[in-house]
Amino acid sequence: MEKRRTECPGLPPGWTREEVTRKSGLSAGKSDIYYYSPSGKKFRSKPQLTRALDGTLDLTSFDFRTGCMIPRKQKNRHKLRGEGPASNKSASQSKLHLGTTVPIRQTASIFKQPITKVTNHPDNKVKPDPQRVLEPPKQVFWEKRLQGLSASDMAQEMIKAIDLSKLLQGVGPTITGDALLSTIACALHSGSEAITGQLSTGLDNNPAIWLNPKQPLCKPFIVTDEDIWQQEEQVRRVRKRLEEAMMSEAVEHKMAESEWSTDGV
Repeated sequence: MEKRRTECPGLPPGWTREEVTRKSGLSAGKSDIYYYSPSGKKFRSKPQLTRALDGTLDLTSFDFRTGCMIPRKQKNRHKLRGEGPASNKSASQSKLHLGTTVPIRQTASIFKQPITKVTNHPDNKVKPDPQRVLEPPKQVFWEKRLQGLSASDMAQEMIKAIDLSKLLQGVGPTITGDALLSTIACALHSGSEAITGQLSTGLDNNPAIWLNPKQPLCKPFIVTDEDIWQQEEQVRRVRKRLEEAMMSEAVEHKMAESEWSTDGV
């Protein structure tokens, strides 16, 4: 092998470059490049040089074969600044292409994929995704997270809870009182099916199998005509009290206006 060691202009002072030319074998005539630090340590690759210099010199543009720094190519100033006749021509062409044509997605695929344009028009139809139409699964007894919460009015005073009928009995672990009311309210608000309660008798043994997530956590119940009449009578009494309160407020307001007019006279 023929060895030639010279100073390396692309590295700090003291670094040398060695070129070893092969004289035999199938690779005869080819050369190997090595670099030596001032202390005599040998380096066989560019990553080894980068680690040895430890950031003291940027080797991004360093050519390992020649040992020189390769200057980066400078682009035309006219192209960078958008000046010149070529840039004006491209700008005019880009303006001409601004229309209602469907753009093409620039991807790595060899096939051009058109992009769907979405505009606010009554004739537009959106195809639903069948995977998103399905409702996500619910956690077992997720309504229990509402347990212990209560509503309050504008004066931050707690609103009295609704007294449920004795026909409504909770099912499952610790589903009583406010928790039962929360499950019924959630079922009425989030579902459109009739409220029947949990029809399975094995819910207490294995709720993960027998629980119907679309029904509140209460036992099955039957609403009779008498229950409906009692509820209608209760609503009628509440409306009567509301009407009396509104009439009383209107009378007080009218009396107050008459006093103000008398004082003004």
